[in-house]
Amino acid sequence: MQPLVLGSTSPFRKALLDKLGLPFITDTPITDETRRPGETPDRLVRRLAEDKARDVASRFPDALVIGSDQVACVGDEILGKPGNRENAIAQLSAASGKAVTFYTGLCLYNAANDQLQVVVEPFVVHFRALGAAQIERYIDHEQPFNCAGSFKSEGLGITLFERMEGVDPTALIGLPLIRLTAMLANAGVILP
Repeated sequence: MQPLVLGSTSPFRKALLDKLGLPFITDTPITDETRRPGETPDRLVRRLAEDKARDVASRFPDALVIGSDQVACVGDEILGKPGNRENAIAQLSAASGKAVTFYTGLCLYNAANDQLQVVVEPFVVHFRALGAAQIERYIDHEQPFNCAGSFKSEGLGITLFERMEGVDPTALIGLPLIRLTAMLANAGVILP
């Protein structure tokens, strides 16, 4: 089997990929994540997933490289990673009672033969109406400062939701395993 490289520093993506039981290594992609003028959220994550995979492939020319990127949107506004408590509270306050769409770009790049598979997997989370005290308790407990949208669905973030819509719940965490499994099969990888 070709070496498999996850182009990400995210512990959440690494934990998801571990579930497939395949040997892999991780590498840090170096890409400019600045949104281009007029770039829609889905085009942004598609481009960044591909850019990350291609950057990592420059260091692993015989590998299958996975690149991924995610943004959360309330309407047309992109919610990035909050970085601190104040921003996280603001993001969850803005999401209260609304639908937040997550776009996860996924790229599997076969560096050995220059074959590229790229998809964008949307996932919608409908938030309950959240009170200020509830938001603050949640933020203080989970400290989701490195998570787009300021929550961890695999933790207590699930308590903030009214419902979810999407094909692949792992897309919400940042690595859509259903799509990735199909891409790996297209690249000739046989899963255990």
